[in-house]
Amino acid sequence: MPDQILITGGAGFVGSAVAFELKRTFPQADVVAFDNLKRRGSELNVPRLTKEGIRFIHGDVRQASDMDGLAPDLLVECSAEPSAQAGYNSAPNYVVDTNLFGCYNCLNVARRTRADFLFLSTSRVYPTVALNSLIFREIGARFEWTDKQPLPGAGRLGISEAFPIKGARSIYGMTKLAAELMIEEFADAYGFRYVINRCGVIAGQWQMGKVDQGVVCLWLASHHFGRPLRYIGFGGEGKQVRDILHVDDLTALVALQAGSMNSFGGQTLNVGGGLPFSLSLQEMTSLCEEITGKRIAISSDCTDRPADLRLYVTDIRCIEQRHRWAPERNPKLVLSDIHRWIQSNEAQVFRCLFD
Repeated sequence: MPDQILITGGAGFVGSAVAFELKRTFPQADVVAFDNLKRRGSELNVPRLTKEGIRFIHGDVRQASDMDGLAPDLLVECSAEPSAQAGYNSAPNYVVDTNLFGCYNCLNVARRTRADFLFLSTSRVYPTVALNSLIFREIGARFEWTDKQPLPGAGRLGISEAFPIKGARSIYGMTKLAAELMIEEFADAYGFRYVINRCGVIAGQWQMGKVDQGVVCLWLASHHFGRPLRYIGFGGEGKQVRDILHVDDLTALVALQAGSMNSFGGQTLNVGGGLPFSLSLQEMTSLCEEITGKRIAISSDCTDRPADLRLYVTDIRCIEQRHRWAPERNPKLVLSDIHRWIQSNEAQVFRCLFD
């Protein structure tokens, strides 16, 4: 069992949720949340963390000196610039420095202490053109992949770990894939255990959603506050589909992995809600209307954005079969949890999302 746990990006949406779960699972451990507080809303998590006995350190993974003196036996790398649109309309410095060189600095910490390394990667490591070239059909309010596909690792149930990774994927996705390769090399060279989780869309309470990242929270919050939205790209009809993973299902998996590194070590796993927990934007709109009792204006923009995807669904059969893990919370519960959280924190949420 880990005694010293370091969570980078530990005041962010996912990082703070991981910190809370690991403190509950390993109450004897010294859990440290390390974060630069760049993303708006992360500062709200600091008092929540300290209240639960989690130490907070203000630091930046881009600065190796900020990590001097840290000696974890488990490092959970949650820090990231998480937007797939990052770098397209501006210099890519921040996304590359944070996601790639930041991970390098984290790996140097693991190298020094032989810490177990648990990395939250992304489904965005899979190439955009290859994903958008898959055979699909329109079924009612959504797009859906067919069973027979021209590439391995793809089918109606989604994308498995066997899907090819050759091709462009976005600057964000490139940084995460490059970080994965570094992790494998460092673990082999310096003798520590690792797990890589390629996560799809994660959502839940305390997520400060934006148009380019955190769309589930943004969609529900826009309905609650009466703010307009747009269906963007792929005909502008809102038929794009993603599978949704409740943050509590993800943190339960991380805690399981942290206590079972002999079973999980050395594996790269696709982690998501899977086809049963998938939604199109149209379907999410209907659920938001049902949960909030409100209807808002939603316009249409047919322009496709760089690196955007018509469809992404996680095939989770590998992790189900190997480790008997599957998500438990469906999208309606995800949205309901977000709604209850917004109702209890209206002023803070509105300020972070819309001011």
